Amino acid sequence: MIELSAEEIAAVTGGRLTGTADPEATIGSVVTDSRQVRADAMFVAKPGEFADGHSFIGTAFDAGAVLALAERAVRDASGAEYPSVIVDDAVLAMGAVAAEVIRRLRAAGELTVIGITGSAGKTTTKDLLSAVLSNAAPTVAPVNSYNGEVGVPLTVFEAGFSTRYLIIEMGATGIGHIDYLARMVAPDIGVVLGVGSAHAGEFGSIENIARAKGELVETLGADGIAVLNADDARVAAMGDRTAARVLSFSSGRQDTELQETGLVIGSHLETTREGHPAFDVTFPDGSGGHVVSGLLGTHHVVNLLAAATAAFAAGLDGTGIVSGLSGQSAGSRWRMERTERADGVTVINDAYNANPESMRAALRTLAELGRGRRTWAVLGEMLELGDESVEQHDAVGRDVVRLNISRLLAVGNGARAIHNAAVLEGSWGDEAAYAADVDEAEHVLRTELQPGDLVLFKSSNGAALRLLGDRIASTQDRVEETGEGTATGPAKGPAKGPAKGKEEGQPHS
Repeated sequence: MIELSAEEIAAVTGGRLTGTADPEATIGSVVTDSRQVRADAMFVAKPGEFADGHSFIGTAFDAGAVLALAERAVRDASGAEYPSVIVDDAVLAMGAVAAEVIRRLRAAGELTVIGITGSAGKTTTKDLLSAVLSNAAPTVAPVNSYNGEVGVPLTVFEAGFSTRYLIIEMGATGIGHIDYLARMVAPDIGVVLGVGSAHAGEFGSIENIARAKGELVETLGADGIAVLNADDARVAAMGDRTAARVLSFSSGRQDTELQETGLVIGSHLETTREGHPAFDVTFPDGSGGHVVSGLLGTHHVVNLLAAATAAFAAGLDGTGIVSGLSGQSAGSRWRMERTERADGVTVINDAYNANPESMRAALRTLAELGRGRRTWAVLGEMLELGDESVEQHDAVGRDVVRLNISRLLAVGNGARAIHNAAVLEGSWGDEAAYAADVDEAEHVLRTELQPGDLVLFKSSNGAALRLLGDRIASTQDRVEETGEGTATGPAKGPAKGPAKGKEEGQPHS
């Protein structure tokens, strides 16, 4: 992070310095977790769903913090106020500081800010794009799925004067959220991946989701570039909502349309024996090449093309983009993370997030990879689907049967409709089972998994199947991990503290 003084932070946020604060104190980092405090840190005492950050101000100063950004003054054991900037809203104040950091970085040198949103694939796309851009110049991207009103400022604070590319992942739980984030960071390039039914319960309708995602391109100026998915009609229509130049990507167009201006084409798609998508990519200037991805499943072609198009918009040449994408897998955990156990069981853990579209994509990949093997679909609830929840879970259960998945294990009351639908669709005997919770599901799997089985874990984050997947993958028999993720044991949840309304490690739509 670039250095700011306590006085400058007070001025930017409209806050009040407590009498104990040194106006010239230098802030070199910002944290929301007292366990991450460094000697030059400002601790943001934000209120959260599970804890109030003001309760940890003392701990932060004991660890070396020099300033707190707080909504009320807190006193130490002697009765003295901790050095603080007092503001009305600590989270909004974080955003104001982040906007000032962006302004100073732009004034000091060349900086390209790239915003990414969409109902699915944001984190995988930002990981891919980060890997490509990092080959060209210093790049900063979010950790995990930091995409909300706390995570975006924390990402900005990681940038310095040497940063050339700053990637911002943007999620939302309502209208206006992405507009707020986009105005904070003022992106030069805005990427919209797709509009799906994830979080339809919060937004009210898929049309409102499209409206929210389009807020990103609406904030772009005439000198910006909107990167849009031409294969998603709702996203393609966002071209009419932006003053920026539009650069689209597609895997559905024919070769005869390659000359269309501003279109990046993915063609000749195939899947390797290991389940990795491979395709040709052609950029508007005629450059391109053949990409063989390290990701699992053809549904990732959207993410790969989006990353390729964003990198092209940022000025990279086609040859370098193809080279950078080839072999790359996502850098964040629980995204089609594949583990090979010594007993021949293969575990695919894709349980960080789930919606009807990503659930179907994961099941199709399971069916494709499982030819000649016994396949398991261990499925939990897809959260925040609103009135369509039962219908959407019912459809997933029927898809399991129609894809000839060998075994279904639905976990948790919210996933009961998946099990019921599979039975009604024709599953019988032990082909479809229901477990009331993850402990019961774990017992079933440890009892019934056989060498050579292929098992997929898929659910929304809150269903905790990603942790069950870790336990099943992390037996003493495990010898190798491939695909996405690099941990060598059961993973812990994100260490960051809770954001306003939800844990910051939890993805917004």
